Amino acid sequence: MPLRDLETWMWAEACEILDRADRLHRQFFRPAVMNAKRPTWEPPIDVYETGYEFKIMIALPGVAPEHLKVVLEDDHLIINGQRHLPNSAEATIRRLEIPYGRFERRIELPAGRFEIGTNELVNGCLLISLRKI
Repeated sequence: MPLRDLETWMWAEACEILDRADRLHRQFFRPAVMNAKRPTWEPPIDVYETGYEFKIMIALPGVAPEHLKVVLEDDHLIINGQRHLPNSAEATIRRLEIPYGRFERRIELPAGRFEIGTNELVNGCLLISLRKI
């Protein structure tokens, strides 16, 4: 296959993949699912371990503390709640990339006993420390 044809084919494949990703994004993060009973998205997390605790950072931009619930259940830490659309009745939505609606994140914990230490919202992230007991 000549080099020019290979470049054209690769460019077409890349564009098709991006188009497919955009369609999936619109399918799963649409405002119509705001009133769903089940969680519709899962926030990303970072987990750090020290000798005496786990520190967990959950990305929750725009989520109010009163719309959050954190539970330690058996061998899982469960974070759930809801992110609401801004109340702008006269605004036209031009783009929605940050998911809205009900969310839940279940984090499997290693063997051991833990208790929730601190739990605070900082810069759009929920920071949780789990003390090893």
